[in-house]
Amino acid sequence: MLGLILAISAFIVWITGKPGKTPPGKPEELARLAGCMPGDCREGNHITTYTGFFPMMEGLEQSIKSARHHIHFQFFKFEDDPSGNRIATLLALKAAEGVEVRVLYDDAANLTRKGFYRRLAKSGVQVMPYGRMYLPLIRKKDNYRNHRKVVVVDGRTGFVGGMNIAERYGLGLRWGCWRDTHIRIEGPAASQLQLAFLTDWLYASSQLLADPVYFPAVPGCGSSKVEILTSGPIGEGPVIMQRLSHLLDSAKEYAYLQSPYFIPTRQIMHAMCNAAERGVDVRLIIPYRGDHGVLTPWASKSYIEEAQDSGVKIAFYRIGYMHSKTWVVDDRWTTVGSTNIDVRSYLLDEEANAFIDDPAYARKMKDIFMEDESFSEYIDPQEWKLRSGLERLKQGFARLFSSQL
Repeated sequence: MLGLILAISAFIVWITGKPGKTPPGKPEELARLAGCMPGDCREGNHITTYTGFFPMMEGLEQSIKSARHHIHFQFFKFEDDPSGNRIATLLALKAAEGVEVRVLYDDAANLTRKGFYRRLAKSGVQVMPYGRMYLPLIRKKDNYRNHRKVVVVDGRTGFVGGMNIAERYGLGLRWGCWRDTHIRIEGPAASQLQLAFLTDWLYASSQLLADPVYFPAVPGCGSSKVEILTSGPIGEGPVIMQRLSHLLDSAKEYAYLQSPYFIPTRQIMHAMCNAAERGVDVRLIIPYRGDHGVLTPWASKSYIEEAQDSGVKIAFYRIGYMHSKTWVVDDRWTTVGSTNIDVRSYLLDEEANAFIDDPAYARKMKDIFMEDESFSEYIDPQEWKLRSGLERLKQGFARLFSSQL
């Protein structure tokens, strides 16, 4: 048994080490891409929020149909199901009209869907896998996945959030609904999502698309100030984790968080606990059950007691699976994106989040949190301490695999 534990530990240390691959693109290529950005692209954005998959799909389809020059489409998972095929048909139709359509997907997450992507490519869509895998986990870099969900239409409209293109996000699971959050950004901040997509496209295809046509000057159309941050084990580093930690450190009144996983790095755990200890109302909603397997929910539960001891309030979402990755802080800051509260999102995967500075939008997202809270049950700290030894053992065992869940 000791030998097995040591072998598992050695493998985890090896597989989570630095990937040893160069950042996407040469410095001069990245500079050319960044040089196409039109001035300050943060002010004057309008945001539409989707808390359900089918409304998001409707908005996405409308934007795709409106495309005149290009559609840049990137999802961690883009599945071969009715929803995926409906989007694929629309993309193929736009390509036939002469619109440039590029699809980027994570290779590891879509290994069983090669036929789907071949059909898409034959229809005239430019399709590219990110992080092509040959012998899974033989190379360290195979463990570093692109978890972003980014769409850009004509450089003017962008989508980012937690949803993939998969029918189950709308239909739910056998035991409940699927709760998620995605946003559409109309305005100058779309060019920030464009830069993120084209940087990933450069890495995956070696094709540099540093042309101002992809970065049009977009007039302001709303009141939200939006900054898009990307992070990953290469290039950017743990930028999103650093910003989230700063939000907790600067919180004065409250920080309301949602995540499908609660496997925090020490930095995030310390920031959450420190905020709660100085009187900030820190609340977190997570799912009680996982969408697949038991290790992830067991590992998440292993961190609850430590957070509760500092005053963090944690609730289980009881009517389905909570997959939303949103934070709202002090009626001012909101972040929506692909980043979970877990080690993999913060240190191992490529992620993208929108950080929104807008009091009115923060209050709206606070209301959404409160609605989700009404379908959740907060965990009593004293009762949680009395959970059985078997439960503690299962949770402690799962925690050994935290970086890979």
